[in-house]
Amino acid sequence: MAAISSLSLSSVGQQAAGRGGRPGFRFPECVAAACPDVFRPRSLFCAPDLLRVAMPASSSRFRCMATASDTPTVAETKKGFLKSYKKPIPSVYNTVLQELIVQQHLMRYKKTYKYDAVFALGFVTVYDQLMEGYPSNEDRDLIFKAYIEALKEDPEQYRNDAQKLEEWARSQNAASLVEFPSREGEVEAILKDISDRAGGKGSFSYSRFFAVGLFRLLELANVTEPSVLEKLCGALNVSKRSVDRDLDVYRNLLSKLVQAKELLKEYVEREKKKRDERSESQKANEAVKQCTGEFQYAER
Repeated sequence: MAAISSLSLSSVGQQAAGRGGRPGFRFPECVAAACPDVFRPRSLFCAPDLLRVAMPASSSRFRCMATASDTPTVAETKKGFLKSYKKPIPSVYNTVLQELIVQQHLMRYKKTYKYDAVFALGFVTVYDQLMEGYPSNEDRDLIFKAYIEALKEDPEQYRNDAQKLEEWARSQNAASLVEFPSREGEVEAILKDISDRAGGKGSFSYSRFFAVGLFRLLELANVTEPSVLEKLCGALNVSKRSVDRDLDVYRNLLSKLVQAKELLKEYVEREKKKRDERSESQKANEAVKQCTGEFQYAER
């Protein structure tokens, strides 16, 4: 079974917030060159055939059937995000956020889009992993709010539904997790609806956020057997091959982000050491000048 490493993205962006323009700290070329996949445009979840998102018919008040007349452009969505959150974002985070919002805009405004709690769990998981170690927890939450609202959806609903599924998964085991078709309950109903539509009884589209949401359920249920993921995909009528592939992509991108942040941390520490050394040297020179001046004054 594809595994997602629990990668702690350390708080190396703390000194990265820019003082000038909106993007914030700009990555040194040495960092960007070492992790090109992180900084190459359209590198994250960008395959056109994978921009489909799973959507149950029992979705909430935010489900929509987009039309040409009411669909905003990508630029308008990004503008809405920047308007809601005006502070500079360190580049190590901002680069990926701008990539994500473009991809999610395309998912959000597909004509068949309907909100899905499993998709929400996947996105929340991705967001929290990517933003782990952000300099301010309050700002991290404000960025999440601005991001979701820019897509004209409800950030509280994302969080609440993700929490609901997480709490449910913690009470499951390998057997009960895949037996949802024969059980009753709110989460079971969500999974049954997905299974029905993915099986041909309604519209269903797939995305990597959905794959991450599925894996998060397994992770919280402490299920590690590869066969369980296969059975869960079978029960949901979802391709396990696609899920494995997308989880590998997610894991690899997180690994590259960790590498980028570590390189940035080393760069920041190195520059800080140079500044400290220059400051100490300047202080020493000033002390020498002061002593020389006092000696010359005493000679008079």
